[in-house]
Amino acid sequence: MYARVLAVMPLLLSLAACQGAAVKPDYDLTHDFAGDQTWEWVEPRVEFRPSDDPRIGGELMAGRIEQAVAEQLDARGLRPVLEGRDADLQVKSYVLVEKRQENVTTSFGGYWGTGWGGFWGGPAVQTYPVDYRELTLQIDLLDGDTGRLVWRGIESERMSERELTPSQRDEQVQRLVSRILAAFPPY
Repeated sequence: MYARVLAVMPLLLSLAACQGAAVKPDYDLTHDFAGDQTWEWVEPRVEFRPSDDPRIGGELMAGRIEQAVAEQLDARGLRPVLEGRDADLQVKSYVLVEKRQENVTTSFGGYWGTGWGGFWGGPAVQTYPVDYRELTLQIDLLDGDTGRLVWRGIESERMSERELTPSQRDEQVQRLVSRILAAFPPY
């Protein structure tokens, strides 16, 4: 029995490593989310930072985010407000790209050969920095009456070094928005 557990443990640990960290939203404990039924966008609907990066900014990406957010809010029972009425929630989103750095460690060297005829070369470890860009999507929900922030969800992904196709961009936006809004409403 113990041997079976030991045999399965590496598989379980590798599966756990594949799981992303759950989105932990921040929200106002005093706000009654059960009473919210309608929403509307706050202008600008999507803000890009840095605003001058054409790889992330623009109408196409903003449209993808707007559509994904609308679909996710609709799936949670919230409807766009009718014209001339006040919304229960106002929605605003931000797309941020930040330069990040991580340290990567590699090791090499050690034992070569077989049996007693091998030799020890001594291990070597090398650590070096790797630069990358991280894409963060933040969705804020504001109280429709006061404009006060009542819920915020944030999710990040490492950006690919290769240019994404339009369908890959759609998939990325859908994935980020669904992960963020999976934690809404917070009860």
